[in-house]
Parts: sequence; C-alpha cells; structure tokens
Amino acid sequence: MRGTWFSVALAALFVLAGIIAPGPAAARTEGPEVVGEAPLGGSAYLIDVYSPSMDRVVRNRVLKAAGAPAPTLYLLTGIGGGEDGISWWDDTDVAAFFADKHVNVVMPIGGAYSMYTDWVADDPVVGRHRWQTYLTSELPTALDPELGATGRNAIAGVSMSAGSAIDLAIQAPDRYRGVAAFSGCPWSTDPLGVALVSAQLVRGRADPMNMWGVPGGEVWRSHDAFARAGALAGKTVYLSSASGRPGAIDQGGVPFPPVEAIADSCTGAFAGRLAELGVPAVHVDRPQGAHTWGQFETDLHDSWLYLAGALGA
Repeated sequence: MRGTWFSVALAALFVLAGIIAPGPAAARTEGPEVVGEAPLGGSAYLIDVYSPSMDRVVRNRVLKAAGAPAPTLYLLTGIGGGEDGISWWDDTDVAAFFADKHVNVVMPIGGAYSMYTDWVADDPVVGRHRWQTYLTSELPTALDPELGATGRNAIAGVSMSAGSAIDLAIQAPDRYRGVAAFSGCPWSTDPLGVALVSAQLVRGRADPMNMWGVPGGEVWRSHDAFARAGALAGKTVYLSSASGRPGAIDQGGVPFPPVEAIADSCTGAFAGRLAELGVPAVHVDRPQGAHTWGQFETDLHDSWLYLAGALGA
C-alpha cells in the first residue's frame, strides 16, 4: 500500500460530506465530569461529559451493562463524527446486539474531521480538538465511576476512525486491551500517507498544519502507525475490510466500492506490517463488501468474539 497511488485516491474517495454541529454549552467545572444524563430507552442513555481540554460538553450515547462491574468498549464513527446522523447508533443494531452482553458500550458524538487526535493549535473553522485527551483520559475518568466499570477497555473505529482507533491504542498503551479497525487506513508519514490525512482535513475546511504541525514532522511521525506498530504487541488486534464488490453483506446500503477496495489495500498492508514484527492480529479480508453499514455491522458482530476475550466479558 505504501508508495502506491491508492492512498491518494483514498484521500479523495474516503471523505464523505459531513456537518459540524455545535455541542452543548461548556459547563463550569475544573475536571472532567458527568454533567447530564437522559434515558434513550432500554439500557441506552445520553450522557454529557465536560471536557476541560476542549472546554465544552461532549455528548455520548452509552449502553450500560446490566450489573456492575463491567468492562467498556468505545466505538468511534466516521468522518462526520455522528453529528451528521451517520453512526453506529443510527445505522446498525448496536443496541440490540449488546443487550445481552456484559459490557458498557460508549459512542461519543462529535469529532467531525478531527481524526480523533490532539491538535497542536486551535483551528479557525473546526475549533479546538483534543480528542486523544478526551477519549483516553477525561471520558473514562468521568464515566468509569458512573458505570461501575472494571477499567478494562477496548476501542474500535470504522472508515476514518479505523486509523484513529489504531493510533489511540498506540498512543495510550495502558488504556486499551484490544483494538478493532474496520475498513480504514492506519496512518503513515510518507508523502502519500500525509496526503491521505490532509485531504480529509481540507474537506472539513481545516488547516492540516493545525493538527500535527509541519506535515511529516516530529508530531506526524509520532502518529505513524506503521513505524510504531510494535506498540500493539500484547493487545488483541482485529482488522477487517472487503474487496469492494457489493454483495449480500451490504444489506441494501449505498455502496462505495472504490473506497472499500482501497481500504482493503491499506488494511492488508498494515496486517502485513504486524506480521513482519511478529505481532499477532486477526485479519479478515472479505470477498464481498462495499463500505456499507451492513458490512460494518457484520464486522462488529464478528469482532466481538475477540474483543470480548480481551475484555474478559
């Protein structure tokens, strides 16, 4: 994958239209904490958490496990951050699937065009992004007592956030025992990798310099998943993608065959990198699938066997 034209093509194809909606007004508090909660039906709740690093409240859909203590699975969505009505909650059976599972499931709302990372500077268009701090520190600090969580965590991402999930598992090695990446591209800092990431930010009208500074520089290199893949040793790693050929797995969803075919190339390359380093990983390369929520729902179901083992769920 690295050094091919696929990354450039993915930069153009991977980014779908999204909107950035303002979050709830920031609460006045010194540390991260739960500042609001509302039932959504069944085990689902909308929980507002104040983020000191971003100085605002972030909304999270949370499926609470029946009976504490329980581990926690964090699910990240795609380029629109779930603010565009496209997410695990909106497009899959996530609530029904986890209804009989002994795990808390946390689905943050927000982070459009953020790559779910900490930016080095505020951006005049997309604002302040400190998502790595929020996801790896602030959110669990606030939620774990509320949920009676065990402290055992896993994280999964799809499309744009598939690379984010891998990066977060590398950046916060003590936070996550397992990571799953569905139909995305772990990042590199070669020219094509930089082009891939930058194009997604530009689509959101953000300045890539505000994320990690000079492209290919020190901060960018610290997020190079290929260079730092060895940090995943000892974790459960699940990687999945498909050929891009539509099939029954897509369940009538709107297909994006070129996007999935390129994600398949990226995912295969990263699986190969892990194999080179002797880092065990589950790699699922599906013969059918065209970047649809039907495919992603299947990925989530299939990955649970492995993530549950990592979590002790």
